[in-house]
Amino acid sequence: MCNKLELDLTKTGIDAMDFIDEKFNLYSENHSTPESEILKSLNRETHANVLMPRMLSGHLQGRVLSMLSRMIRPDSILEIGTYTGYSGLCLAEGLSSNGIIHTIDINDELSPLVKKYVKLSGLESKFNILTGNALDIIPTLPGPFDLVFIDADKINYSNYFDLVFSKIRPGGFIIADNVLWSGKIMLPPEKMDKDTLALHQFNQRIAADTRIEKVLLPVRDGLMVMQN
Repeated sequence: MCNKLELDLTKTGIDAMDFIDEKFNLYSENHSTPESEILKSLNRETHANVLMPRMLSGHLQGRVLSMLSRMIRPDSILEIGTYTGYSGLCLAEGLSSNGIIHTIDINDELSPLVKKYVKLSGLESKFNILTGNALDIIPTLPGPFDLVFIDADKINYSNYFDLVFSKIRPGGFIIADNVLWSGKIMLPPEKMDKDTLALHQFNQRIAADTRIEKVLLPVRDGLMVMQN
């Protein structure tokens, strides 16, 4: 017999990753910096033309990423998982005057859309758009990075963490998205699918890692913010 959590999870839909009540989420958005016209357009085009548009960070999480980046003022950002470029554009808002963001995605079909909006943003000189397997590309990047954003396949979160940890400058930050995974990480481990189990094990590993400060923020689908 399913418990209440399991029954609730069977009802999840496209907005399942939004844990905050819709009214409070809208209130938060209305009292945050508005989306730029470029981000609004990218949001609309992603939802209209791209599979799995829920993968896009969206307004509130985008503002959180922008604010964190502005606080850090990074010279170098690594983003693992570009999708349509929304989160990358938000992170790029905090770059230093000579800063650069390296963003990697395995899906080359989305590259034209990403490049379109990067060009519209006027930030072409700050973007290094890379296509391929991040596990192969990350070792070729010199670093050091001030900020790394992990938002790719969930099975490899721990592998991505291992690859970037030595490339983060002292005091640098790693942010991992989707660590609450629509609430499924609350299921018993024996009932988790492989992605959920990988995220649960990643969260446990990070919680036990004494080398880093960490806080799990229940923003949208969960952001794990780590500092070495």
